[in-house]
Amino acid sequence: MTAAFTAPNSLTKPFSWHALKPLWQGDETDVQRGLPHHQLAPAWQILLLGDGSPTRHLKLLTRETIEVDVIDMSSIGMDSDSAPELIQAVPGPRLRRQVWLRTASGQRLAYAASWWNASHVDEYLQNRSLPIWDNLTRLHTELYRDVRGLCWGHCEALEDAFERKEPFWGRHYLFWHNGQPLTLIYEVFSPYLTKYLGSMH
Repeated sequence: MTAAFTAPNSLTKPFSWHALKPLWQGDETDVQRGLPHHQLAPAWQILLLGDGSPTRHLKLLTRETIEVDVIDMSSIGMDSDSAPELIQAVPGPRLRRQVWLRTASGQRLAYAASWWNASHVDEYLQNRSLPIWDNLTRLHTELYRDVRGLCWGHCEALEDAFERKEPFWGRHYLFWHNGQPLTLIYEVFSPYLTKYLGSMH
């Protein structure tokens, strides 16, 4: 799905976001039991199925600071935005944020879209140029990362961005805080990470 992006401070809803066109999808059951190693290698399963911070993992893998390029901050109101069904758990009106996660030297490693309650986003993303986890860590916010789905598929826009013509692995999850869903996050990782994690299959 090709997306049209607006400037980060825009309140105009862009056409879309970078969703994968799935060749395979997994649900909570797959997340809990894990996948056969011929389908997804163990190191990649730790990244995709674990409940740790991807920003922290990427920093440890690359030995570089992980920086954020914010490419979209858009008010979407009560629209479901073609997001995973879990968007209904995030109270509206909502704001959608899209970012690239990259090394300080400029290598793109991941794409993320997230959906927030518009009235709370400034509280939790006080510095919008930082990764979500860094913002929440600075606030000492207690969180639970609840991975709900996996996807393996294509996306032309991500192929261009990652400079790889192959399927990508992605996931989506809810962040919970004080027993309430805080945000829905959809992440896709670049095959460039095979440099550190080995083959995906």
